Amino acid sequence: MLEESGAGLEKSALADQTNDEQAKKILVVEDDLVEREALEEFLQVNDFAVQAVASATEALKILKKSDFDLVLTDLVMPEMDGISMTRAIRDMGKDVPVLVMTGFASIEYAVEAIKAGATDFITKPLKLDHVVFIINRVLETRSLRKKAMETEYYKDLSNRDELTKISNYRHFNYVLQLEIDRQLRYHRPLTLLIIDIDDFKKCNDVHGHLTGDMVLVKVASLLTTQIRSCDFVARYGGDEFTVILPEISEKEALPVCRRIMKSITHCEFQSFEKKTIGPLSVTIGIASFPKNANVGRELIEKADRAMYSGKRAGKNCICIFGDELHIEH
Repeated sequence: MLEESGAGLEKSALADQTNDEQAKKILVVEDDLVEREALEEFLQVNDFAVQAVASATEALKILKKSDFDLVLTDLVMPEMDGISMTRAIRDMGKDVPVLVMTGFASIEYAVEAIKAGATDFITKPLKLDHVVFIINRVLETRSLRKKAMETEYYKDLSNRDELTKISNYRHFNYVLQLEIDRQLRYHRPLTLLIIDIDDFKKCNDVHGHLTGDMVLVKVASLLTTQIRSCDFVARYGGDEFTVILPEISEKEALPVCRRIMKSITHCEFQSFEKKTIGPLSVTIGIASFPKNANVGRELIEKADRAMYSGKRAGKNCICIFGDELHIEH
């Protein structure tokens, strides 16, 4: 039986909806005609868009074709019960909250529905104002979860270089400061690499900017495969990349640099038209903290100066700040 509260019920703040807000869609699954119609009518009065069906089988057919914001279902039904329907909804890949209705004597059964993927349960006899309150609470929780996920997504997006999908210049500066602060606390070294693709302008001029973009994406991918999981790689700008190597000195960074250079010189880059591009090389500048600098800006400047020293020395080499080291090929 349904116990409807008296007139003048106040909607909770969670139930408030502005006129321009789209009504939330609810699928009601209830084999009892009287209860189904009462639920449908009351939810519609409370500004929900409701579709009501008599069986789980019918509900699943509808869910295959349409999306809903919530499914409100009886737990005990002929042919297919609420638990089986909940599992079927999850197997379909539908990320929709399922709210089950059950009698007091079947609460353990309702717990099984929760284990199957239901969001919550309501005991019978139903109080319709309580049903609306629970529905709004579930919808609000879902909305907050989605907003949190979107916030995290856009935060991650803002930290990524649009082309190469690795971290961008802004995020690099943030992480560098975090790492410097951490190394200061624990009195550990940190090494910074500035990596520049040699003669990249010529590649663009000869093969076009689309090919140049493909080269940048490939170099970014190669860099990520040559560093440790605790290291950090970013696109510094244009054809320059940077790598933060925590816990190691500039001398200990040399094997990393050699791996990077080898991976790039041995890679078969292709043009946009699938034509092979001649071997590419990079010049790498190295500076370390705290040996060469005490702050991030100074560390970047000295790694950059080391890289340009390598360019003047003939490119395709590694240059430690204050001490050039050329790699034979």
